[in-house]
Amino acid sequence: MLEKEVINFERTAIVGIVTQNQSEEKLNEYLDELEFLTFTAGGEVIKRFSQKMERPNPKTFMGTGKIEEINLFVKENDISTLIFDDELSPSQQKNISKIIDCKILDRTNLILDIFAQRAESSYARTQVELAQCIYLLPRLSGLWTHLERQKGGIGMRGPGETEIETDRRIVRDRISLLKEKIKTIDKQMGVQRSNRGAMVRVALVGYTNVGKSTLMNAIGKSDVFVENKLFATLDTTVRKVVIKNLPFLLSDTVGFIRKLPTQLVDSFKSTLDEVREADLLLHIVDISHPDFEDHIESVNQTLQDIKAHEKPVIMVFNKIDAYKHLTIDEDDLMTEKTPRHYTLDEWKATWMHRLGEDNALFISASNKENFEEFRERVYEAVRQIHITRFPYNKFLYPDYKDAIEKEEQEQDEE
Repeated sequence: MLEKEVINFERTAIVGIVTQNQSEEKLNEYLDELEFLTFTAGGEVIKRFSQKMERPNPKTFMGTGKIEEINLFVKENDISTLIFDDELSPSQQKNISKIIDCKILDRTNLILDIFAQRAESSYARTQVELAQCIYLLPRLSGLWTHLERQKGGIGMRGPGETEIETDRRIVRDRISLLKEKIKTIDKQMGVQRSNRGAMVRVALVGYTNVGKSTLMNAIGKSDVFVENKLFATLDTTVRKVVIKNLPFLLSDTVGFIRKLPTQLVDSFKSTLDEVREADLLLHIVDISHPDFEDHIESVNQTLQDIKAHEKPVIMVFNKIDAYKHLTIDEDDLMTEKTPRHYTLDEWKATWMHRLGEDNALFISASNKENFEEFRERVYEAVRQIHITRFPYNKFLYPDYKDAIEKEEQEQDEE
């Protein structure tokens, strides 16, 4: 008989602040996402802490009274990990650790931890390790107090190198080594990309957990790992896809997220090269998520950061089967209508107006709703790029509707 696997989630608390730039509503959205990140990493959030401040305390991030309150809660409730929503400076992390006796993480550290768990290939593991080392280097002194001791010289007289300097040197050497390793793999991947010939390249981009891998499986009939957790996909998957005899390459890439650590953007450079070198981007959006417009903004910002924002893009609004809007009763004269009250048709009108009918699609990848329309739109966009590149191939790939007619005629003849 198979034994049930028992997963022990770490008891955690999460912390965020309300500032002039971050309202309470926005903080709650971020903390919801942080809670999902914590669950993905293997933690259970027992409590949330927040405080209104003009700006973070440079010493302990939160005010001293709030830090004492958190410390008391951590002791009384056996909390093993405390996670802050913003990146802590090395000195803040060190100071908080002196007061609160548990693991102190920030959002960046948590994302790096998830990436480390999810990295399957040696390349992904190398990229994650490099990001971790870059993050770790300025924080070494806060992690081990024994590293402050000095080595060499009886009675500490002679010139000696402190253990922390030795460790810093080891980490710096490791960073250099990993950068060299990544350069070598980058070259190999560059050769692989050039070996794919002149086929049209399409890349799926979008926020994490919007259904890119599900869509990849639905179009390409491939078997890409899918899970309802953040960052299920780290390794880029490239598949050859054929729609009505028109072949092209489709790549599934790592999802983006708000406050994406810069170390990850740097170390995942060649994974993101897949996006940079694509001819067409399919920007997948989870329309059932209440903050999907923020997600679109975050993805557009990341595309700008990696200089891929000028590429042709089709916006694909996924998960229409899960979309639910808020309603206002007819006799309710107080409640103001907000975007959360928009019906799916109203959202369609909004985005079709903004992007044009050809650049916005509304589908459900899991139950293949509006899938034929999606295939037609992708076919036409890929065909346009292909015949621009190879004008003499135009007769090979007719319009989508003509291709269907041709297919039906061939079936009738059989």
